[in-house]
Amino acid sequence: MSPLSDPVRFRRLAAGVCLIAAPVMYVAGILADPALRLGGGVDTVGVYGRHLEQVSLSAALLHWSWVLLVPGVIGMIHLVRRRAVLLGHITGALALLGVVNFSALMLGDFFYARLERELVPATGAALADQALADPGAVFGFQIPGFVGLAGLFLLGLVLAYGRRAPWWAPFAILAGVLTAPVFWVGTVIGGLLYLAGAGAVGVRMIRMTDVEWADSGTREHREHDEGVRSPH
Repeated sequence: MSPLSDPVRFRRLAAGVCLIAAPVMYVAGILADPALRLGGGVDTVGVYGRHLEQVSLSAALLHWSWVLLVPGVIGMIHLVRRRAVLLGHITGALALLGVVNFSALMLGDFFYARLERELVPATGAALADQALADPGAVFGFQIPGFVGLAGLFLLGLVLAYGRRAPWWAPFAILAGVLTAPVFWVGTVIGGLLYLAGAGAVGVRMIRMTDVEWADSGTREHREHDEGVRSPH
């Protein structure tokens, strides 16, 4: 049976592949960003306005790197069974909310680029800074995004506690996401950490059998229900 026609196999493979693809897209988006490539300590005002095509590519790649995490996080939540189930669902919900908000923030790069191109670069960058400093942008998008990263980290710890992921995977994911934008050493090391952490979980999903993916949680619930009904 084709994986596309088998819902169990499709969901398992989709979640696993997305966890591997997300860090690859993330690093690709960083490499395409003309301002990040200049490194720290360099004045980047006007860079986006001079490189519209690169900014467009970078923002799109970064957007999809967050979008691809959504099926991956859903797959991670699916693996939370028996141990810390409530915590797993709470942290998973936080992770999903954060991913969505970071994806939306990528639109800001398009505005920076156009404002710097059409206006005096310093003026355009200042206007974009003011827009992103708006309380709605801060409390509605930026803070929830970082809360979501914390949720992703904690979800990884829950999976490790349940022996569904290596203990080091959530640490590698968080460190990788935070350090990869620091070009170029951080991009290489952080990118490898992110890929190793998310990839370790993704590969486990891909290597699981369909029975392990679909039936183990059902079996645990069935055993619990039978124990509740048993007079002993």
